[in-house]
Amino acid sequence: MKRTLEEHAARFDEQADSYDDGNSPEYRACANLVIEHADPDDGDTVLDLGTGTGAIALALAPAAGRVIGRDISEGMRERARQKAADRGLENTEFGEGRFREPNLPDDADVDVVVSNFALHHLSDAEKREAIETIAGLDPARFVLGDVMFFGTPDPDEPFYSPDVDDPATVGTLVDAFTDVGFALTVVERVHDQVGVLVGERVPTGTTGEGGQ
Repeated sequence: MKRTLEEHAARFDEQADSYDDGNSPEYRACANLVIEHADPDDGDTVLDLGTGTGAIALALAPAAGRVIGRDISEGMRERARQKAADRGLENTEFGEGRFREPNLPDDADVDVVVSNFALHHLSDAEKREAIETIAGLDPARFVLGDVMFFGTPDPDEPFYSPDVDDPATVGTLVDAFTDVGFALTVVERVHDQVGVLVGERVPTGTTGEGGQ
């Protein structure tokens, strides 16, 4: 991570009121794909890490049983709470948390984990630790939308700020997913520097046809 958590939180606190107005078409396309692939049932608990102003969490709330948003920025969390109240959503909760310390309620059994445009703030080693933490929650599905490199990034058209962001290659992220037991069911490119990965938990005891 190129800045401290406190520095990142302060930066996003400043952006909270205008954050929803400044997103690129690629960001919105990525968010839509994350929502589509998350596909929760009405009994599912969804964890949205790096929830920001709640765009993903609030879109999933009508279909899910419970949605937990976690972010380091209080300004972003408060904006998400306001939006949830405006929409009359009562199954959402937003609190402080981060990828490696999601700070979940004791009664939360997570079924689906989502994140959009947040993991790239971490170094590659920290990303791996974060994905290990997510796997430890034992979700059936992890959907990640983010800045990621499908090839050599074009320095004239970046989707990240080198002074604060540290995107990974797709291969690095795929390895991190599979190393902790996720099977990659979707690798979708939105742009050369933006994509969506979907990891599904591999059921135990399904080693072959007929369970052999």
